[in-house]
Amino acid sequence: MPQTVLLAEDDRAIRHALERALTLEGYAVTAVADGVEALAQAHRNPPDVLVLDVMMPGIDGLQVCRVLRAEGDRTPILMLTALVETADRIAGLDAGADDYVVKPFDVEEVFARLRALLRRTSPAAVAAAPAGAAEASGAAGTAERHVEAAGIRIDVQARRVWRGSREIELTRTEFELLHLLVRNVGIVLDHSTIYDRIWGYDFGPGSKNLAVYVGYLRRKLDEPGAPQLIHTVRGVGYVLREN
Repeated sequence: MPQTVLLAEDDRAIRHALERALTLEGYAVTAVADGVEALAQAHRNPPDVLVLDVMMPGIDGLQVCRVLRAEGDRTPILMLTALVETADRIAGLDAGADDYVVKPFDVEEVFARLRALLRRTSPAAVAAAPAGAAEASGAAGTAERHVEAAGIRIDVQARRVWRGSREIELTRTEFELLHLLVRNVGIVLDHSTIYDRIWGYDFGPGSKNLAVYVGYLRRKLDEPGAPQLIHTVRGVGYVLREN
């Protein structure tokens, strides 16, 4: 069975072009023009993944995302945005989106991000995720339920995270990124390795995607008076450590 995509985009030309491209790629696509239709379709026939334009008349993509997450719907969501400021991208992550693509976009990038989202949400991928992280760190065990380092505790199966006694709510992509860093505590992971592990595709040196997610993770993890946990190694990548 083809994987199903619910596409919501008010620009007819973009909607039709993306619907055709996704269909040719092998997806079963339902395309709608606004957020009201998107919510109705999501409730009627839940898709495998949603692609939502941020700026739509009436109910926009951010509101659709918030409603679905408030209902407990964890279907992966890819946002399409013409807003290039970091704060605007963070607004989408705040609403519960898993990833975003900035317009104008290359359709191959959309495909790559969708593959990554769907791969991480398939039963086989979820089961394999700890093993992939273990390969990066050289760890022998791949089936443990709890992972802990630098004051961060992760329940892998329940996908819950705590810093000390405080539970932290993360999106799917944030969780995968933090899990990778915790499993490799003290090891500097370069940009290419992180992109490959989390997105399955290296978007190149010009991409700000990773920096946005790291910044957002820091906002959620950092506490006044406590040491910063995620450190930037300029020109290389990122490392999790307490000092």
